[in-house]
Parts: sequence; structure tokens; C-alpha cells
Amino acid sequence: MKSFFSFKVLLLSVLPVIFGKAIAQRQMESLGRGVVALKQGRGNVYVGWRLLATDPPDISFNVYRSLNNGRAQKLNNSPIRVTTDYLDKSVDSTRAVTYLVKAVLKGKEIETSKGFTIKAAGPVSPYLSVPLQTPDGYQPNDASVADLDGDGEYEIVLHQTGRGHDNSHAGLTDPPILEAYKLDGRLLWRINLGKNIREGAHYTQFMVYDLDGDGRAEIACKTADGTIDGKGGVIGDSTKDYRNEQGYILKGPEYLTVFDGLTGAAINTVGYIPARHPSKLEPSTEEMKAIWGDGRGNRGDRFLAAIAYLDGVHPSLVMCRGYYTRTVVAAWDFSSGKLTQRWVFDSDATEATRIFRGQGNHNLTVTDVDGDGKDEIIYGQMTLDDNGKGLYSTGIGHADALHVSDLDPSRPGLEVFGTQERFGDAGANFRDAKTGEIIWKIPSVAAAEDGEGPGRALSLDVDPRYKGFESWVAGAGITGMYDTKGNKIADETPPANFGIYWDSDLLSEILNSTTISKWDYQNQKSEVLLNASKYNCLSNNGTKATPVLSGDILGDWREEVIYRTADSKELRIFTTSIPARNRFYTFMHDPQYRLSIAWQNVAYNQPPHTSFYIGPGMAPPPKPKIVTIKASHQ
Repeated sequence: MKSFFSFKVLLLSVLPVIFGKAIAQRQMESLGRGVVALKQGRGNVYVGWRLLATDPPDISFNVYRSLNNGRAQKLNNSPIRVTTDYLDKSVDSTRAVTYLVKAVLKGKEIETSKGFTIKAAGPVSPYLSVPLQTPDGYQPNDASVADLDGDGEYEIVLHQTGRGHDNSHAGLTDPPILEAYKLDGRLLWRINLGKNIREGAHYTQFMVYDLDGDGRAEIACKTADGTIDGKGGVIGDSTKDYRNEQGYILKGPEYLTVFDGLTGAAINTVGYIPARHPSKLEPSTEEMKAIWGDGRGNRGDRFLAAIAYLDGVHPSLVMCRGYYTRTVVAAWDFSSGKLTQRWVFDSDATEATRIFRGQGNHNLTVTDVDGDGKDEIIYGQMTLDDNGKGLYSTGIGHADALHVSDLDPSRPGLEVFGTQERFGDAGANFRDAKTGEIIWKIPSVAAAEDGEGPGRALSLDVDPRYKGFESWVAGAGITGMYDTKGNKIADETPPANFGIYWDSDLLSEILNSTTISKWDYQNQKSEVLLNASKYNCLSNNGTKATPVLSGDILGDWREEVIYRTADSKELRIFTTSIPARNRFYTFMHDPQYRLSIAWQNVAYNQPPHTSFYIGPGMAPPPKPKIVTIKASHQ
């Protein structure tokens, strides 16, 4: 049955190639409507839902309300076509209310969504609550979302952290823990990665995605002796403890494991590629230094990860090691319960590949830069082609921030905005994503109090007077905001952290720490729209001040942001209740954006971006070439 299902998925994916010249379709998760409802006060309730990229262009919707599971009442007079939201007025707040949405095509209702219920009790608030079972001594950190059980709606996979340390800081850490939650707070499983996996931003990168095309997501991450899966199974030898007196783990076997998304059970475990040393489990300090640049794990234990459609149809798992010096990227396919290696790129393999040394960031992004339907991996200041060969290296070197989209819609293709950690002539730089051509750059300036170049940077469309995205950085003597041509257009800037689509226009808002703000481009100042700290929420990752996750998780095309509460007992999903003016298909059906959600938890988190330009005067978003896969069983 499994093999027949896989054959059917493959056939659906390649039909456009067999019968025409179109690029093959990517396999993606089948989503429901993601209906969400929020009380606004005074008897008003905001209701939002998803438009899917697979929906016919003339689809419309009816909204229904039922009280205490009674008969559903249609609320709109005519089918809703312009937006995918609705404001229900004069609701009896003393009674529980359930909302559902029915899709309408050619005058007939063809599909009914799952309902969303608002309880009678409770205050007006801009968030949904997800209660947690956080272990003692831990707190919620980064998260990802995917459909783990095949019901068409997202679950949350959460990284719970105890004591953690950066690679450059000695000290023992607590075992990293991964947990899966339904949005109502039901705990599905808990994976304890064990004492032989160090806790910190650069160690545990977890990918959550439907890797085998069965309609249910898996989880993949680096594991070690003593990892305990969601069913209590132990990987390797639980008696081993490879931590040295400084808390570093510089010896012992390293594994890569794929876990079942529904149960947390380990499905397949292989050796992690690349290992610290090609043949030794316990390399010496001198041997490590010769390979990675130091012998204490500061450079050799820097990990990244991603998902990429390297053949244009199936998602591949991409696991990485190193970016300050040597860089190794390994691509894996997962099918029939087994991981198989697709390719390995090693910057130190030949003299010709050494131009790719030292170009990686504390993050990466994945998108199709050359338009062939297959993904490339933008690894900081270098890019790998879908076949695992180096596409180009700018030579600018390692940095902290990276933004990729159609930043300049007046140019063909995508652009990259990034930074440079060392003080040099490209402290801020803007390049062509396909060729690596530097379009413009701004030097950074070393000041006595500065230790390195800009640690943050942002590229968003926040000023409608200039076509395309505006870009800016924080620190290193680079001041002001710049347009797509490198012209300085403002002296002041908002914080350089994340962006989010929150209100009803096509400009982006600023997401920084626990605040969402609107940039007042005329007066060059920020106006706070939401401060989640007023709802007992905190940001993550110290001075990086990032959310648990931001992305288009529920409702219409506008984005949500998830924070932890101060007591670590709850996640709060904040979603807009501002009535929309238009509709787009869910960003989660744009392949670049969906893959951005998968890698957002990696190292120094960066915000997701779509593959197409969003802003005033934008063209309609291009229809993605995808085929959605429903689970054969839940």
C-alpha cells in the first residue's frame, strides 16, 4: 500500500513534465483552511482563513456561526471574494461560538472547513494560548510547525532549553529536548537528545518537514549515544559520556536521525556527515585544528540545516558543518524509511573549491535562484547549485544576517542583502542571487568599542515612496536606510531584527523583541501596534531577541508570531484582527517561504521572505508549481 501511494505521488508530480514543458511540481503538505477567530470586544469577533495556492481563482467563501453546537447560521449576504476574513458583529459573548467556512465555486458550496470555537469565558486578547508541559529547569526556545498527523493543520515542534552555552564558552549544558504539541496543548511526544548533544544556538538544528511525501511530517536532527526518542527507545550506548572537563563534546560517534512526526519514534539513524575527523572517533586537538581551524570545537561544531527541493519535486534534508573555515554540506533523501546520501560538498575537497571556505553565515536560506525549478542553497556569501556544486562565492566572508527575496522588482530574479562580520568594504552588501554580482556595498567602520561588523540587518518594504525593499544594518558605523540602488533615503531606522505583515496595507511591519511596530517613514520613527510583553511574554535568544517562531501559521495571508510566557508554561500565538483589504494565497504555499519556516530555528534566526515581491504596485503573486499530498492515514 505504501509503495502504491508513493508511486501515485510521483506520478502526480511529474505529469506536467510528461505532457508538457512545464517545470515539475513540488510535493507539499495539504492544508486546511486554518480558521481562526478572535474577540475584539463590544460583541465583535474577527474571523480569518486560508486561501490555498491550489484554489481556483474564482473561489469565494461563506462564513457560518453556530452556538453550542446548534444549527449553523450563514453570516454574509453574498460570497466573500475580495478578502479571506470577516468581522462578525453583535455576538453574544456569554455563549460559546463556533465558526466555520465553506468554499463556494460556481454558486455551490463545495467544501466545509474545520470549526474554530471561542469559549464564552475569558478576556479579549490578541492571541491563542497553547499550554505547555515544560520540564523543570527548562524554558521554551525556537520552534517549527508542520502537519505531524495528516489532518491538514499545523502542530508545533518546540525546542526546550536548559543550561546552554555558545561554542566559544566553556561549561556543562543540559540535554536539548524536542516536544510536539497540538495547538490545543496536547503533548504528542518528547525527545531527549541526551548529554552527548551540547545545548546552544549552534548545535541543535532540527528540521520538521514531510520528507517522504506521505502527507505527514518527520523530524530530523543530529543525535548521539544516549538520545531517547519519543517512544522511550535509546539510540546508541546510553552509558557513554563524552563531555570533557570544559563541557565540550569533541569525541564519540555522531549520528543523524529521522523521527516519526506522530510518535517521535526513531525511524532511521546514520552517521553524521561530515564527522569531526575522517577516520578517528577521538581526534587530537592538533588534528581538529588542522581540519577546522581550532581544536576546541568552536569552528568545527558550528552546524546549520535546511530543506531543499534539489530535484524540483521531492524535499531533501540538508545538514551542514562549518562556515568560518572549512564548510561541508551534505544532502540526504528519505524514502521507504531510509536515508540515502544525495551529494556532499566540501570546500576543502580541491584547490578549486577553496574559494568557498569561510563564506558561511550563522544562517542560510534556500530558493530557486536560476529559475530551473530546483533549489539552490544560499550559504551566506556563497551559493551551492542544486547538484551540490559551487555556483559562486563573493569572497566577502562570514556574517550574521541574510535576506533573500525579489528585493528589487525592477531587476529580473532575486536579490540578496547581507552583512560582513570583519571590518571591510562590504559591511552592508546587496547582490544578484543568481550570479553573485555585487550591486552595491557600504564599508563598515571599526570603532574602539566595536568587536566586529554589523550583527543585525534587515530588508523590508517599509516606505512606499521607493519601489522595492529598503535595507539597513545595525552598528559598525553604517547609518541610515538605503533603497535598492544603494542610495541613502533616511537617517533614522527602525530596529534591525524581523519583519511581519500585520496590518491591512502591503508594507511590512517591524517585529523586534516583543513589539510589532509600523514605520512612520515621513517622520522616521516607529509606532507600536502590539507589545506582547504586556501579555506576560518574553523574546528568546538573549540580545538577538527573536520570537519562538514567526510565519503565516493561521488565518489569512498576514503572519503570526509566537512567544513564550515568562513562567514558561505557555506559548501565545499572536494573530492580527485588523480587517484585510485584499487576499493572497497562504505564504506557506510559496516554496521559498515554506522552506524559510523550516530553517528559521537555525542558529541566528532570520525572518521568512517570499520568493516574490510584496509591496505597493506589486504584480499578482505567481502561481507556485506544487502538488499537495494528503495523508493516506492519520
